Amino acid sequence: MSTLLSPGQRRAAVRCREMVIVLAMVLAASLLGLAPAQAAPGAHGPDGEHLDAPGAAVNASGLARLPDGSVNVPKLAQRRMAIRTLLAPASEAAATVEMPGRVIMDPNASGRVQAVHGGRIEPGPKGLPVAGQPVRRGEVLAYVRHHAEPFALAAQQAQQADLRAQRQLAEQRVQRLEGLEGTVPRKEIEAARSEAASLAERERSIGASLVAREALTAPVSGVVARADVVAGQVIETRDLLFEVIDPARMLVEATTADATLAARVAGASLQGLPGVTLRLLGASRVLRDGVLPLTFAVSASKPGRSVSAQLPAALPLAIGQPVTVVVQSSERIQGVVLPAQAVVRNPSNEPIVWIKSGAERFIPQPVQFRPLDASTVVVTQGLSADNRVVVQGAPLIAQIR
Repeated sequence: MSTLLSPGQRRAAVRCREMVIVLAMVLAASLLGLAPAQAAPGAHGPDGEHLDAPGAAVNASGLARLPDGSVNVPKLAQRRMAIRTLLAPASEAAATVEMPGRVIMDPNASGRVQAVHGGRIEPGPKGLPVAGQPVRRGEVLAYVRHHAEPFALAAQQAQQADLRAQRQLAEQRVQRLEGLEGTVPRKEIEAARSEAASLAERERSIGASLVAREALTAPVSGVVARADVVAGQVIETRDLLFEVIDPARMLVEATTADATLAARVAGASLQGLPGVTLRLLGASRVLRDGVLPLTFAVSASKPGRSVSAQLPAALPLAIGQPVTVVVQSSERIQGVVLPAQAVVRNPSNEPIVWIKSGAERFIPQPVQFRPLDASTVVVTQGLSADNRVVVQGAPLIAQIR
């Protein structure tokens, strides 16, 4: 039995069927989106990897090392990395020589504290000093209590007892002679008094030697660089106990095999320490281990922090520290002067600089260079006058892979 529908009911049924079809299509599309994506048969790279794999995704930041070795750095990344370039022209610079060296004490501003005789360490009035503690010249750092050998000690004690007895007899004789003053010649009384005083002084000296101690004082004003003692420690003669240095006065001793270098020195500095300058004091004329020592005085361009209100500012160096001395000679060389941070190393450990060849492209260029001072170098080969060189941020570019 069929049901007759009015025209309005038929239109409503048609709309319902259309809505069901649309909902079915939406549901099918959502189910297909949840299913894992499969690469097409030809979607593979030259090594067989899937191009839609996570490893083949394009770097969203745009930083990339290109096949020819150059690096692509977008403008936004250049601003974040603070990349700065410079069109450096060729110029003249002083020829430099690098020499190994070490920091040594200034003999006029430092000193060592040693014991003349052996004994036992006792603290000074302010206790035993420690390394880095400021001291003043003449300040007592410690005492050394001397101890004689048993036989020597017994001999001293016996001599002291003998002197004590002789002194007592001499004093009694003086008293008797003074009681007979007027009948005894005055010269005998004075001789007896002199003998008693001499015996008393000898007894006093022997007694002081039995309990003698040596005061160890600071030879100069400065800071304690070395302290190798503790209370009760037994030391031997000439043992090095303390070293006191002036932290604002140090020397640098460099070595070279060129005997004519000292006559060509126009200036010197320490590599890696831009705030320190050197002044040549003299060069030895005697070979030591096959090289000639050169002595430089150290001065700070920027005063550092003082360890005490009574002492000058300390240098950023330590005694015995190995350093590299860069000597500027009177000779002149042609090259491009750049900041030292512009020269970096490539994976082959060759020195390179980065040249900007486009708005976002940087090319590595191998170069040969020589240091000028602690913060600048001169590139002697590898650059031309029209190269725009990266002078800030070069290490960051070198790390892009």
